[in-house]
Parts: sequence; structure tokens; C-alpha cells
Amino acid sequence: MSKISSSQSANALRILALDSVKKANSGHSGMPMGMADIAEVLWQNHLKHNPGNPDWFNRDRFVLSNGHGSMLIYGLLHLSGYDLSIQDLKDFRQLHSKTAGHPEFGITPGVETTTGPLGQGIANAVGMAIAEKTLASKFNTEKHKIIDHMTYVFTGDGCLMEGISHEACSLAGTLGLGNLVILYDDNDISIDGNVEGWFTEDIPKRFESYGWEVIPNIDGHNFEEIDQAIIKAKSNDDKPTLICCKTVIGKGSPNMSGTAAAHGAILDPDEIVLTRKELNWPNDPFNIPQEVYEDWDARNEGNQKEEDWNKIFEEYASENPELSSELKRLISGDLPDRIEDSIYSFIEEVQKDLPKMATRVSSQKVLNVLGSLIPELLGGSADLTGSNNTNWDGTKEIRANDFSGNYINYGVREFGMTGIMNGLVLHGGIKAYGGTFLTFLDYARNAVRMAALMKLQTILVYSHDSIGVGEDGPTHQPVEHLTSLRTTPNLETWRPCDTSETAISWLAALENTDKPTALILSRQGLPNFVRSKEQVDSIKKGAYILREPEVEPELIFIATGSEVELAMSVAEEVKDRTSVRVVSMPCSERFDSQSEDYKESVLGKEIKRVSIEASQTDWWRKYVGLEGDVIGVDSFGESAPGNILFEHFGFTKEQIISKLGL
Repeated sequence: MSKISSSQSANALRILALDSVKKANSGHSGMPMGMADIAEVLWQNHLKHNPGNPDWFNRDRFVLSNGHGSMLIYGLLHLSGYDLSIQDLKDFRQLHSKTAGHPEFGITPGVETTTGPLGQGIANAVGMAIAEKTLASKFNTEKHKIIDHMTYVFTGDGCLMEGISHEACSLAGTLGLGNLVILYDDNDISIDGNVEGWFTEDIPKRFESYGWEVIPNIDGHNFEEIDQAIIKAKSNDDKPTLICCKTVIGKGSPNMSGTAAAHGAILDPDEIVLTRKELNWPNDPFNIPQEVYEDWDARNEGNQKEEDWNKIFEEYASENPELSSELKRLISGDLPDRIEDSIYSFIEEVQKDLPKMATRVSSQKVLNVLGSLIPELLGGSADLTGSNNTNWDGTKEIRANDFSGNYINYGVREFGMTGIMNGLVLHGGIKAYGGTFLTFLDYARNAVRMAALMKLQTILVYSHDSIGVGEDGPTHQPVEHLTSLRTTPNLETWRPCDTSETAISWLAALENTDKPTALILSRQGLPNFVRSKEQVDSIKKGAYILREPEVEPELIFIATGSEVELAMSVAEEVKDRTSVRVVSMPCSERFDSQSEDYKESVLGKEIKRVSIEASQTDWWRKYVGLEGDVIGVDSFGESAPGNILFEHFGFTKEQIISKLGL
């Protein structure tokens, strides 16, 4: 039995937000003060978690999509007993603290995903809910519900204005994610003021049209109403639920609550004094009464919940040893045995039979090898399955009444797909990949950035990689996109030139456990090159010598993807006049991480270099220097057959020989 009232318990969250923002002299106290009552009910009455083990697999997931209100989750974690001290709260927004300006996955124990760019937390939560449903369908038995948890999301008007919320929530409704609950902070305020001038849609009707259960008009400061709404939401197994909570932003501040001014920091000393008085909180800053800590402390209850689950799992394991062993492997993130051997065996077979094919087709052939070996591989495409070739022989689509599949039809939702994939990976037990055209990376760009920021093993499959797309024209021909990906920290971009490189690219993606990988694949057919064992092994290093002249090279060509064929053709044509080494560089980031000795052995020291790639040119100066040549594309494309476009932009053997004076 609680020793204090719910309002006093919630006020502790308000005061911690107020004190931390004041000490940092920056932040957002309005949302934590407005949503404190909702948070108190969810965390005290419903959330299944263990502060002593934030990674307990069967915990409920809590996502603060409106991440600017980070002091709300920091207060919740601190009071509940997570490894987040009062000093950590005092260090809010300071360098290297556990309490960054927005919640960061991997930095703060108990934070499930990095949020701040509005709307993406919702997409992550949809991915988490799909992961739970998928794993439950594969591992639960009639007797044991080993995987059985909810995903809860806090969101505000800003998240629901963002387009990604439409993409993700539409799919969530179609898939009937009854394990997903969004609590909407309906306070009518955003940074520019009252939203009635720019956000007037009927949110309940909107979500009803998606196929959600909607619980409207909940008083977000009435503990009983909030509690009953969550109970009702949890009872609906067939639909996700939106609970619309009418709240007052900055609640407790006599002069700023309910205004746009409360969105940011409430810093005025006089207003803080008045707020503490309004909330009946006489304690000094960061001084939380012991009875409040005792009321919030969830460690014993959390430990007991996990212990109870562990006992059930032990019984489950004794009766289902293969299932339990496999689930443990998935949770650990380890790959099954034989993956690398299978990839290299596949390459050996490819070397015996070298038909010309697009690397998107090569990728599909690799998936046919991997798919049956890696049951946790969950694929998908943004309505381009037949073009991305992201399906394989064992593909089975997930549907609302059947989550036993391994493929998601995301529809034309590139941003939503990428945010959902991030959520699948964050949940654990899933290795997610999804495809679209490279030019549509622009739609998903911020979710790609978030995957890299969070160090997630999200696998991004991008086909139709250049002007070779042809007649679809400049709207569909990526030019600057490779540079955008390559300059993103903690992301590897692989642009293979043939089937063997494509296979190694996939292997790299599966081994990159702390970063996302972008696989850049061609639409047009490309030749497959014969390689020595040493060359095959060197593909993993990101760049290697594919062709070495008989005498000391006078020129080095560096190429990727479809342009490797062109580089090889030019080198062969001029071999009697100029000795040319051809370097294939499928992954510059991987190459940059090699030893200086290896890099020099590939690129030489004082030999002129020429890059050949049908993309933006400036980026290549890091390899060829000012004295080298860059053959690329610095304008948007054109509409014409691909072979005509390569000639138009100077990518023919004769044009390159002429340009270089060979």
C-alpha cells in the first residue's frame, strides 16, 4: 500500500524536472510536468520491468517518443531504482553525463531508444511490438507464454504531426498490434503556440481509420481515468490502442502552465518558488523525501517478476530444449554456426559459373543461402520487393492473424520502414533488413542517422544505385546519396561490383553488430570476375587489387559497383601503353580502418590515382588528391536508356581514355 498520494508521487517527477532544467539552465520542463500523472499511473500500476536488470527480455518496453521531455524518463528511472543517481540528474545536459538533453540508448540504463527527432519513437515502438509478436509466435507454446509483454509510448502533438507517425501507425493498425499502447499528451500546445492554427485534424477519427482502438477524452490528471483506460487498452489483443489524454503543459506552474512558454525551460526564480508552493513541495532542490523513494522503488517487485519468469523459463527449457536454446541464441545476438563457411562455399560455386547479373539479383541469391540458416532474419521492402529482390525462396509474409512469417510488406513507407527496422533491432532477437531504391534514402535519412547514432545492426538494402536506372530519369537516379551515406559516422556502405562482392557485403552486414550497413545494388547486369583466394579474402578489407599489371603500375584506377567493369576494360585496352592497377573499393569505411601498410599496398604512395564512380565527385578527393582525376557525376541525371546515359555522362571506355590522355 502506497504511503503517499498519487499526486505527491507525480509531483516528485515535476519537481525533479524543474530542478534539473533550472540547474542546467536549459531543457524542457513543460512536458514532464504535464505528463507526470500519466507516467505515475503507468509506471506504478502497469509497467512490467526490473530496475535491477534493464535488459530482462520479457520486460515491457517504454518509449518516450516526445524525447525533448527527457527529464520525465530520467525522473522515472531514478525514482524507480535504476542505476541513475541524483548526481546524474544534477548533471542533466552536461558533457559525458548519463542524462543527455534527449534520451540516448546505450547511455542511460532503462532507455529503450534514442528519441528527440519527433515521431521516430512511435515507429521504433511499432517495430518493438512486431518483434514481440513475431518471437511469441515462434517460441511460445500452449503451456508457456515465454514472450508476453507490451510496448507503451508517450507522444505529443509534434510526433503526430510528423509524417512518420502516419506511416508507422497505419501499418500498426493493419497488423493488429494489440500489444502496442500510445498515450497521447493532448495539450493543444507546440513551440509556436496553440496548435489550433496548424493542427486541427480529428485524431480519434484518424486512428480509428487506421484500425486502432481509441479511448478519447481521458483527463490526463485524473489517476482513476488513466488507470481504467490502460486496463482497457491491455485487454484488446487485436488492435493497438490510442489513449487521448487531455493535459495541461507545465502543470503546477501558476503563470506558465497551459502556454507555449511552458514548453521550454521554466527558469524564472520567482515562478519556481510559486510552483513549489502550488505543488505543496517545501523541500530543497533535489531533496526527495524518503517516503517518496519508498513509494516509487520498483526493485523488489521487478526482481520478483523476473525470478517468476526465470522459473517458468526453466520449466519451458526442460520441456522444449531446442526452442529454449535457439531463443537464448537469438537474445544473445549470436549468429548460427556455419554462416561464414556457407558464404565462402557460395562464392566458390559462383567462381565456377560466372553469368552476368545485377547485384540486386546477386543479393537475392545470397539471401537464399542465408535465409534458411538464420531464422531471426526479418526482411521487407517499401513496396518494391520485386525490384529490390529482398525476398527469397523461404519468404513468408507477416499478416495480422499470423506473425510466424519472416517478411514485412511495409507499403510505400520508406521512413516508417527504417524507423520500424530500428525498433525491431532494439527489441532484440531479430536481425532486420529492408529495401527501397537508393534515391529514396532521402525519405528515410533521419532514421538511417538514428540507426548509426544508436549503433544498431540495421541492414539497409538500396537497389537501383545510379544513372543506370535509365528511363525513370533524374527523380530516380541517385547522385549525391553515396556521399551522404559514406559521411555518416558509424555506418558502413558497401557497393559491390559482382556476386562475390555482394556475398561478402552481406557477411559484413551480419557481422557488423554495432553499426548499420547499407548495401548498394545495381539494376543493370554486371559481369562476375574470377578471383584468387587471396583476392576473395581481401574483399572484407573494403578495397583490394582486382587487376595488377605485369610491370610496376603507372596509374591506379579506383572504382566501385558497376564502374569496376569499366575500369577493368580501360586498363585492358591501354595495357600496351600504360600499366594500370585496378582497385575495387566496395566499402571505403572498412578500407579506412585497415593498417597504413595495407592501405599503401593497395593505393600505392606516389602513383597517380583516378576514381571512377557514377556519383558525386568531391568525396573522392580524399583518395586521389588534388593531382588525381575524378570521373563522376555532379549534376542530376537524365531520362534515357541506361547505356545512353553512361555515354552521355562520360562513362565509356573511349571517353575515359580520351579524357585521361591514355
